[in-house]
Order: sequence, then structure tokens, then C-alpha cells
Amino acid sequence: MTRGGRNIIIMGTLAVAIAIASTSVALVVYHNSGDIYLDRSRPGFLPDENEQGQEEETDGYEFDENSSVTKESLDEYLESFDKQIKAVDSYSSPFDAEQLSDEKLGI
Repeated sequence: MTRGGRNIIIMGTLAVAIAIASTSVALVVYHNSGDIYLDRSRPGFLPDENEQGQEEETDGYEFDENSSVTKESLDEYLESFDKQIKAVDSYSSPFDAEQLSDEKLGI
């Protein structure tokens, strides 16, 4: 093996060691600072008081899992879908940037 090849292997090994060391230090700081307990990217990890015991509410139509699709069930689905379309159509401009304002979102 040439001297240049050995240097590349040493440099690669050092780069991996530095990456592992810096990542380990960052994770230790993250855990010891307590920020790990505030991480909201993991829903349900430590829920807020108002989140406990709440189940997801579904506004849409759900097909019965154990039955076949019939004309009646499709009509019921379309009726539910039409209600949602009318709710969106009731906005003056549903795709306007104002719909994402803090007041509209309740922030």
C-alpha cells in the first residue's frame, strides 16, 4: 500500500471518529439539558394536560370495515363529501393567504 493510500484510510477513520464523538457529545447535552423531555416531534411522549385521554375526532365519513360497498353506503359517503365541499365553498377565497393568518388560525 502506498503512503497516499494509508493517509486516506487514516483521514477517513479520523473523520468517522470525530463524527461519532461530536454526535455523542450533542446527544449527552440534549439529554442532560432536559430538552429531550420537551421534544414535541414525538407526539404522545409527554402529552399536555388537555391532550390526555382525547381520542382523534373524525369529521369525515368512515366506511364500515366488515360490510361490502353498496349504493346506499356510496350515497351516504357522497352526502358527507358534499357537506365538506359546501363548507370549503363558503369561504370567500379559500386559497387566499389570509386564510393562514393568525386570526383565522386562532393563534
